[in-house]
Amino acid sequence: MAGGSKVVFRGVDGRTLTLDELRGITGTFRYEVVGDFEVPAEAKALHHQARIAGQSRDFKKAIALLGQASNLAPEWPYPVYDMAFTYLLMKDTENARAYYQKTVDLSPRGFFTAITAIDTLDREKRGDLPTGTYVTYLSLEWTDDPEERSKIVHQLVQRVPGFAPGWKELAKISENDAEKLLATERGLAANPDSETKGILQINRASILQRKGDREGAIRLLGELALDPTSTYATEHMAKAILETMLKAQ
Repeated sequence: MAGGSKVVFRGVDGRTLTLDELRGITGTFRYEVVGDFEVPAEAKALHHQARIAGQSRDFKKAIALLGQASNLAPEWPYPVYDMAFTYLLMKDTENARAYYQKTVDLSPRGFFTAITAIDTLDREKRGDLPTGTYVTYLSLEWTDDPEERSKIVHQLVQRVPGFAPGWKELAKISENDAEKLLATERGLAANPDSETKGILQINRASILQRKGDREGAIRLLGELALDPTSTYATEHMAKAILETMLKAQ
């Protein structure tokens, strides 16, 4: 094919990825637009009010408003996801697990960190991971200080070496490719959930590119972009990096 329809990767099943499909892809994925349904304005307004209530730590009010929003838009994962998070803040792990699972049921290819959440909370319940592992991991979202983040991440991988998201975070803050690759491989060996596994594989592809193995990087990113089991974020990030690589050539 010529021009914008040039094939940049062909999978073993014959499916292709073309330049046209990569144009305009950015590194940001908007979970708010997941789904092809119309969210009623009233549901959006209730969801916004619920988030304000949650920020004020009025969790009961937030749960009630989120429930109303979900009833008005039952296919919309956002209020369900926020209910899970709110229950987690209330230390109601059982309801948090239930609503994270409902989020994944509504959006099987991912919605923010729901896949990681349900995988981690399930493993905590089975005793595979220490209780509180996910809450510790989630605390990184509101930890802005780099030194404090680094401290939490290093403690997490030391205390729970079988928790792949911890290694993913360590790879992110590592200063050189040797350290990034080591953390990435440790994460991939730790039975990662699909969200975490996709990001770790993208880390691996980026390292391959920087080491000069451009073909290996394109092959890995192309496989991730075409794999129907990849999360939305993995597919989107793989395509974004591929477009950047091809622009730079």
